[in-house]
Amino acid sequence: MSKIREIQAREILDSRGYPTIEVDLRVDDLKYPGETVMGRASVPSGASTGESEALELRDENKKRYLGKGVLKAIENVRNRIAPALIGRDFPLQSLLDDTLRDLDGTPYKSRLGANSILGVSMAYIRAQAASKRVWTEEILASIFKSSATTLPVPLMNILNGGKHAENGLAIQEFMIIPAGFHQFSEALRAGAEIFHRLKKILHDQGLSTGVGDEGGFAPTFEGEKPHEQALLVIMQAISDSGYQPGKNVFIALDAAASEFWDKKNAYRFEGNLLSSADMISVYARWIKEFPILSLEDGLSEHDWTGWSRLTETLGSSCQLVGDDLFVTNPTFLKQGIEKKVANSILIKLNQIGTVTETLETMKLASHSGYQTIISHRSGETEDTFIADLAVGTDCQQIKTGSASRTDRTAKYNQLLRLEERLGEKARFAGYSAFKRWMS
Repeated sequence: MSKIREIQAREILDSRGYPTIEVDLRVDDLKYPGETVMGRASVPSGASTGESEALELRDENKKRYLGKGVLKAIENVRNRIAPALIGRDFPLQSLLDDTLRDLDGTPYKSRLGANSILGVSMAYIRAQAASKRVWTEEILASIFKSSATTLPVPLMNILNGGKHAENGLAIQEFMIIPAGFHQFSEALRAGAEIFHRLKKILHDQGLSTGVGDEGGFAPTFEGEKPHEQALLVIMQAISDSGYQPGKNVFIALDAAASEFWDKKNAYRFEGNLLSSADMISVYARWIKEFPILSLEDGLSEHDWTGWSRLTETLGSSCQLVGDDLFVTNPTFLKQGIEKKVANSILIKLNQIGTVTETLETMKLASHSGYQTIISHRSGETEDTFIADLAVGTDCQQIKTGSASRTDRTAKYNQLLRLEERLGEKARFAGYSAFKRWMS
């Protein structure tokens, strides 16, 4: 086996210009004794975060990076994690990750920080791949027991609101789903064409074409129903690009409803206070009028009663995704399964803090009939690990932003490389990813 020989960590900048942690981890080279190979990983950061996510350790020193520095996390890697791991070999990824969890010893990784732990966990996967002369997705497939031949359908963010833009829209992400194609590369091309067509439509209407955190446009719509205006311009962009809404391109929404829940069992939406039932009625109307196949965080993470009603009402006609609700945590997912809440889960590595726990949550979802969607964060890096994770686990869907900003397109470009490398074995998930919700 290859022993860990060196672990280094540094502070780099994410896509919002805030610090995050990058880890280099060296192990023995199995091909050339006496030599080492390196795995590198950087950790993303969220803006709209669930309350029960694993702790992202920040310095809180307001004189440096507005308090968002990660020198404490780096010090933990160098002075606490590295001494415990260097010189040891871990035949299984789970053994490494269990050691990291034991070192921390808290439920939400609040002692060492999930960012320091995840950086090491991801870097070890990469180092093992380098040592064995295999691809990262092959290592992941060997752990997950998958074929690693599925290319996911992109849920491409093309219009932003909520915490990702200052434009008055409560809904955080408006996405397109190019599911009706034979190859990932064709679906990606359609998404990019629609994105650029939308820019022209917004420009022609005198609306802003600036982009939000995840690369989608962030226009301000005037009038009483700005969200429906947003949906209408997206429909126009799909049609004007030569595609058919509801046939080969569909729509997905991330409401991030916890952000506009006023903690009094009401939602502040388009100038009104709405109940859970009222919000469900809004979504039901939209699903009837527009080809919406996926709704993420339609209600607050605290509104479990509302979620039960949402699932009962719309679960057979729409993918209902829990993000803040489940935070990639098997404990919360089990509660959802028992209470029959949602039918899908968003998967974010840094919500739980290790690769092993991420894979365990995905397995639990799959065995319980829940769909999984691999996701980026609003504060991203150029790291393409989630693209490898999606293919390595045969995950059918991925959320990784718009067709702009290199931190987003880096993941799409990696998926293009994976599709090319797989050749005839590559299988695009396409319609099958949504077959239970398609009439």
